[in-house]
Amino acid sequence: MDNILNILNDNPRLSNAEIAAMTGLTVDEVGEKIAGYEKGGVICGYKTVINWDKIEQTDKVTAIIELKVTPRKDTGFEAIAEEIMGFDEVESVSLMSGGYDFSVCVTGRTFQEIALFVAKRLAPLDSVTSTATTFVLKKYKEDGIILSSQSDERGADVL
Repeated sequence: MDNILNILNDNPRLSNAEIAAMTGLTVDEVGEKIAGYEKGGVICGYKTVINWDKIEQTDKVTAIIELKVTPRKDTGFEAIAEEIMGFDEVESVSLMSGGYDFSVCVTGRTFQEIALFVAKRLAPLDSVTSTATTFVLKKYKEDGIILSSQSDERGADVL
C-alpha cells in the first residue's frame, strides 16, 4: 500500500507539504497522487471522529442491526446493499460471513426512532428475512482512536 494512504488514514488533516516532507516526494507529486486516489475511488472521503459522549444532551443513538436476507436472483447481495445504503439513517453497510448477511450501522435521535426505522422501513424490504438490533451504549474506540478511558481509584488509566 502507498505510504501516502497510510499517512492520510492516520491524519487526513496533514497538508500536502507535510506529507511530502514525510515521504520524500514533492508537494506536486503528493497532490497528483491524492487527486488520482480520489478520482479512482480509493479515497472515498475524509472523516472526523467525534466522541459524542462528551457533548451534553446529544440527540444521537447508534444501533447495529444484523440482517438475514435472501439474495436476489440476478444481483445477489449488491442490489440489497444499495437499497439499504439509500436510507439516510444508515451510516454503514457491510456484507458479513457467519450467522447473518449484513451488518447495518444506524443512527437516530432516540431508541424508539431506530426501532421504528427497523420495523417500518428495513424489515419490510422484500429480501429481508430477519433482523436483530443491538444498541451501542458507549464507544471506547472508533476508527483506531481511543475515545475515553476510565481511571481506577489511584488515578491510573484502565481501559
